[in-house]
Amino acid sequence: MKISARNQLKGRIVGVAKGQTTAHVRIDIGGGVVVTASITNEAVDDLGLQTGDEAYAIIKASDVMVAK
Repeated sequence: MKISARNQLKGRIVGVAKGQTTAHVRIDIGGGVVVTASITNEAVDDLGLQTGDEAYAIIKASDVMVAK
């Protein structure tokens, strides 16, 4: 897979919860951190996403905010 986004977080899917149109995919990226993505049910099916699969959370954003 080649993609221009630099923020690629490799992990393992720990949950896929489908709703009426949107699914929440939870990816454990290690260190006790789980990233959750909201994607369409169609995307889940097209990618064949299942709990236990290795996957990437790819983050592409034009703005990043930092607060303390």
